[in-house]
Amino acid sequence: MITTDFAPGSPSWLDLGAPDINIATAFYRSVFGWDTETMEGEDGEVGYAMFQEDGKYVGAVGRLEEPGARSAWMVYFGTDDIDATTRAVERLGGTVRVPPMEVPGEGRMAQYTDPQGGQFAAWQPGTDGSPGLQLTDAPNSLCWTELMTTDAAGARDFYGEVFGWRFDDMPLPGNAEGTYTCLTPAGQPEERMHGGLMELPADAFATTGGAPYWHPVFAVEDVDVAVARAQEMGGTLRMGPDDAEGVGRMAVLVDDAGADFVLLKPQPSQ
Repeated sequence: MITTDFAPGSPSWLDLGAPDINIATAFYRSVFGWDTETMEGEDGEVGYAMFQEDGKYVGAVGRLEEPGARSAWMVYFGTDDIDATTRAVERLGGTVRVPPMEVPGEGRMAQYTDPQGGQFAAWQPGTDGSPGLQLTDAPNSLCWTELMTTDAAGARDFYGEVFGWRFDDMPLPGNAEGTYTCLTPAGQPEERMHGGLMELPADAFATTGGAPYWHPVFAVEDVDVAVARAQEMGGTLRMGPDDAEGVGRMAVLVDDAGADFVLLKPQPSQ
């Protein structure tokens, strides 16, 4: 369960790097019904747009400017000391893609690549700044995060050192073979699990050039309706919709620019 009290190491923000912000906002407004709040860059063009559900921030989209980069969602994990987080990333073989920088009036952020190639980010809120997402674990908001990786053991070693996560292994639902590892922030109870990681074979990463990746899972009221809306806007269904025992009904998609995301109608708790 992702909450908005943001224990260190838990997901605290989410944004999409897209080649065209206007097209991206139209896509996700259609799928989720989100409102948008735009911010202009120095060139007068929209440089960043905030997504809102019921007036609360649920994520954002920014202009994709890195040469050769693919469109993707970036998950930001909270930290009390972004400089220490950055030093840990470097010490453990990760790469600092964007060094710690100030977001005026809000806090500090940095972006990284783990040793296997998965990209992620960190957020340290300022004293009077935004702690992050304003709505989570509700329809049309982030409810889970997932890392698809080529080396689960290596990922566990890296993220365990950087964020102190606890790892709990479980078999995949149904008759699927393999292990799924659940992630929990350090010192938090089981109900604060915020994501999972899973090792996949190399051929599963063809669309990412062989690189592991994080993607968000968004809760929705009706997976099939949301899938239909995504397809109408040029999205592609990769898997599902299927019912996963103990999880809920879910589908894996990519948007019209190629960014991965998952839709989930959580199974009601007993």
